Amino acid sequence: MSMQRRDFLKLLGLSTLVGGTGGGAVFNVLKPGELEASTAKFKSTSGRTWAMVVDVRKFTPDQYGKCIKACHREHNVPDFGNPKDEIKWTWTDDFEHTFPGQGHEFMDEALESLPFLLMCNHCEKPACVRVCPTQATFKRASDGIVVMDPHRCIGCRFCMAACPFGARSFNWRDPRKGGFPMVGDKPVIPNPEYPTRTKGVVEKCTFCPERLVLGKEPACVEATEGSGALVFGNLEDPHSEVREVLGTHYTIQRKPELGTNPRVFYVIGG
Repeated sequence: MSMQRRDFLKLLGLSTLVGGTGGGAVFNVLKPGELEASTAKFKSTSGRTWAMVVDVRKFTPDQYGKCIKACHREHNVPDFGNPKDEIKWTWTDDFEHTFPGQGHEFMDEALESLPFLLMCNHCEKPACVRVCPTQATFKRASDGIVVMDPHRCIGCRFCMAACPFGARSFNWRDPRKGGFPMVGDKPVIPNPEYPTRTKGVVEKCTFCPERLVLGKEPACVEATEGSGALVFGNLEDPHSEVREVLGTHYTIQRKPELGTNPRVFYVIGG
């Protein structure tokens, strides 16, 4: 028996051990590099590390909802109307839950009550990647984006347990059965050009590589309409807007003590 066949059987056994939660997910034996090469529209120029700056000072109350709606519409994120089945790629939370341990009793009360836009942090050292037994989640060598291949996902949810930011959601229900408005027995999918997922797989924010390859900004950034509330760019380019903001403003990251080095930064004052 070859090493490859033994490894495959181990992974197959693991999917059974965790309760068969992969429900309907296809076991894809492509390696991460092969997956990128086989999907031309998701390839991007090498020598890039994408990052996001969230400037809380520039957000207006309605922009949070616009960002979330734009993201979820772009990627066909279902809405079942209840917290138990909630799927989220972007969402908001308060200072205490966004930056635990970074506040103090004398901080500005207005800051404490502000909402903060949250998403996957696309960490330099992603804990989720280390624990995934099938490499369904991996970091793209070309640009540092942490992506999910739902066809490889067996639904073990190890990545959800490892992620310290709560950035991943599990499909307990079939998104195409009740997650979207129905016309007769057919769901109305917001964006027919983006694939829907299946029951039993994990999903999350992707930094919109399908838009980046077309020269577009991520959907959430576009929704802020050039206000500067969200700035997206290449960390490797010293002349990029994201580097300019990071070089001229004090920014913080979520849970920096964990050493994952998030690629989402927050301007909260000054």
